Amino acid sequence: MEFTKGHGTGNDFVLLPDPDGQLDLTPELVAALCDRRRGIGADGVLRVVRAAKHPDGAGQAGEAEWFMDYWNADGSFAEMCGNGARVFVRYLIDTGLATPAGTALPVATRAGLVRALVEGDTVAVEMRRPRLHAGSAATLGGLTLPGTAVDVGNPHLVCVLPAALDLSALDLKTAPGYDPEVFPAGVNVEFIVAGEPVDGTDEHTLMRVYERGSAETLSCGTGACAVAAVALRDGGRDAGVVAVDVLGGRVTVTVTDDSCWLSGPAVLVATGEVDLAALPGAA
Repeated sequence: MEFTKGHGTGNDFVLLPDPDGQLDLTPELVAALCDRRRGIGADGVLRVVRAAKHPDGAGQAGEAEWFMDYWNADGSFAEMCGNGARVFVRYLIDTGLATPAGTALPVATRAGLVRALVEGDTVAVEMRRPRLHAGSAATLGGLTLPGTAVDVGNPHLVCVLPAALDLSALDLKTAPGYDPEVFPAGVNVEFIVAGEPVDGTDEHTLMRVYERGSAETLSCGTGACAVAAVALRDGGRDAGVVAVDVLGGRVTVTVTDDSCWLSGPAVLVATGEVDLAALPGAA
């Protein structure tokens, strides 16, 4: 099976070309591909399939040719992945499946239509404006950390750390606890602290994230959008530009009155073939 490996600020993916939806992609195969010791290794899988050829994308086929079929590393589905969308678009452009025409490129996802702009090494995707909901809390190592529930097409819990806690010292080897009544389908949990001012932005935030279905990752695009919305709210703004530093680099989030743009590098690093028979549990 052919594959491409790519990443956006260290949030890495295995991309599988399947234009006509013929690949029998299973949770077991996805988990085997994402295994970092016995597979290719990734935070998730992106199947590149025409919207008209996938049941979850068919309803958007009139607006977008391609559907981003995103799976978490554990083989579960996810509604949306911001960095995945940016890497997905990089793949479409670099392989000639889509052509940048100076206008936004539409991509179908389980969270609805997103649009993308490509400029050099940078790919920006427009997603829904984050929706801030009630407060909740995460538990981690005996600590209870209050946060804000945020919907970016997928669920997030953004926790601002108190000054006494060091972001880099958090132990994210295990999943933070959360309230299942607030997040019945699970949640991505972000921990954040304020950073020094960055020119051209309204806020600067440092974050770490534990992604539902993938564990701690070097970056999370929708998480950065959720974090930006909370940082702007806490700064007394409804909209603005936020620099978000993740373990894998920096992304820039622009929140407007009706949308959210996530911008940063998206890189394809390798292509090849994988022997499915050699993947434990994939058959």
